[in-house]
Amino acid sequence: MAKYRIAWMSGDGVGNDVMEAARIVLDRMKFDAEYVPCDIGWKFWCTEGNALPDRTVKALKETTCGLFGAITSKPQDKAKEELSPELKGKGLSYFSPIVGLRQLFHLHTNMRPCKSYPGNPLNYRGNKITNPSGEDVPIDQVVFRENTEGMYGGVEFFPLPESVYTALCANPKMKKWKDKGLENVALSTRIMSVQGCTNICKEAFEYAKKTGRKRVTLIEKPNVLRETGGLMTRCFRDVAKGYPDIWSDEVNIDAICMWMFKNPQDYSVLVAENMFGDIVSDLCAGLVGGLGFAPSANLGDNYAVFEPTHGSAPKYAGQYKVNPIAMLLTVKLMFDWLKENEMAKRLESAIARVIADGKVRTYDMGGNASTLDVAKAIADYATA
Repeated sequence: MAKYRIAWMSGDGVGNDVMEAARIVLDRMKFDAEYVPCDIGWKFWCTEGNALPDRTVKALKETTCGLFGAITSKPQDKAKEELSPELKGKGLSYFSPIVGLRQLFHLHTNMRPCKSYPGNPLNYRGNKITNPSGEDVPIDQVVFRENTEGMYGGVEFFPLPESVYTALCANPKMKKWKDKGLENVALSTRIMSVQGCTNICKEAFEYAKKTGRKRVTLIEKPNVLRETGGLMTRCFRDVAKGYPDIWSDEVNIDAICMWMFKNPQDYSVLVAENMFGDIVSDLCAGLVGGLGFAPSANLGDNYAVFEPTHGSAPKYAGQYKVNPIAMLLTVKLMFDWLKENEMAKRLESAIARVIADGKVRTYDMGGNASTLDVAKAIADYATA
């Protein structure tokens, strides 16, 4: 019997390509696992009206953790247009399956490391960052994003129901929306709790403490989002009191997009609510070469799902053109979570060597190697 059972969720588009690359490396490294194929993604929305079928949820509950490729998501009107004819008009609503997984399994913490590797021509637009002594300064940031609340909580309305409007009318600012006609009003909520805010802040500080990092930065907008942003800020300050040796600071979401571009080497651990964390992690990825180098982990108390942060890129599906390094760094995060420390170290070292060599590169790095060529090169180093 295998040591681990891994839910294998290729998803959509290039998700299949990068998961194939991952399997090459996992098999070559002799990772002791059984891979359980699980249906998820756009095809199942179109044919079944459910992008996350019940059978997949059941299968995941019988596995150690999940590995996920990429997902296609579209606006509600487009989603309904692409339903099979027999499913149209039945009141079905599309909901992102990866968001569904995060909520169903209470994967409260999304961790997204963004690290520059020597030799990557795409690091910070190809420019080196140096200190006053002229020495190279690597970018090594980790974003902690609250994963189940905030703007991605899924509580939305269109048109705005009369009952919801009435319930909100204690706030006089709501009255102007009545004049527009409730049938013309859409509402998305940003609902946050003390528990959720406190937990993600603790996760960030604990990670900093464990890894010897000296700075944790909160990304918010409390001057405008006074209640939700204010709550997160208060929770952050309360948590920070328990870590006096770690520098804690707060930056607005708009300001961080400038400061990280100007001085990316200054930041280490970043923590944010769901949407702000999603936004800033893409900025971080851009500093270290793009989404082809950006892994992520969705972590709960007892379960985890690992996925690269890039999308499904349908135009490249099946061409084996895209960069698999984000997927392979995601596998490294899975190894970390499973406490397969030696495997994690070997895999990251192999990835770094292939990047530094510069001989096997996908198109985004200026090369012509395929997705699987890169995987094989990394596997060679990981098993040398």
